[in-house]
Amino acid sequence: MAGHSKWANIQHRKGRVDAQRGKMWSKLSKAIIVAAKMGGGDPDANIRLRKAIEDAKAVSMPKDNIQRAIKRGTGELEGSEVEELLYEGYGPGGVAVMCEVMTDNRNRTTPELRSMFGKFGGNLGNTGCVSYLFDRKGLFVFDPATADEEKLTEIALENGGEDVEPLDDGKIQVTCHPDSHQTLADAFAAAELVPEMSSISQIAQTMVDVEGSTAKSVLRLLEALDDHDDVQNVSTNLNITDEMFEDE
Repeated sequence: MAGHSKWANIQHRKGRVDAQRGKMWSKLSKAIIVAAKMGGGDPDANIRLRKAIEDAKAVSMPKDNIQRAIKRGTGELEGSEVEELLYEGYGPGGVAVMCEVMTDNRNRTTPELRSMFGKFGGNLGNTGCVSYLFDRKGLFVFDPATADEEKLTEIALENGGEDVEPLDDGKIQVTCHPDSHQTLADAFAAAELVPEMSSISQIAQTMVDVEGSTAKSVLRLLEALDDHDDVQNVSTNLNITDEMFEDE
């Protein structure tokens, strides 16, 4: 069940965010800016930038937008400074929540997120309050109709994969260290194995079950955080189930 939850936590909320293309472009521009700032503007020499560009292309972000973001990161174009931050807190029922943020104004972002947590019955915590409950992992999910588990396992073992796991919904999940994510992605691509999802995410070590109105309040908090312009990724240890989305 834990394996299923890793996928479900991302899958259930992904559609809502992806539907807002303009907002996604803004978020991905920040990811490109930060990646270029940290490792330079050459995607062949900067794995993080390469992944950010691939993510941008996946949602049809125009090439000009991508190039402008790269140039902002390298300092070739002027623009406000974008920094990468990690916010931690608790949702209703004590559920752990982590937000990976990229912002050009932390004095604006911090109170906005604190207010958002409070509005939905949670609270923004101090650094380290919940991060010990999560492991940062590279994550791939495959459809067994198009990817053989034995082949996936072989490629994973040869390219830094840590675990290949069949999930309750029939999918196959592959996890790895974040530093191995691009190497493993390239190996899958070379073998013409296309994942349904590829990401680097904060994965909860154990899941928490919350029911009823408390669960729905947590979902509303997660959706609001996902929708915030500065929030890149939201992670939780809530065991998300299909039932939580009924009557919404």
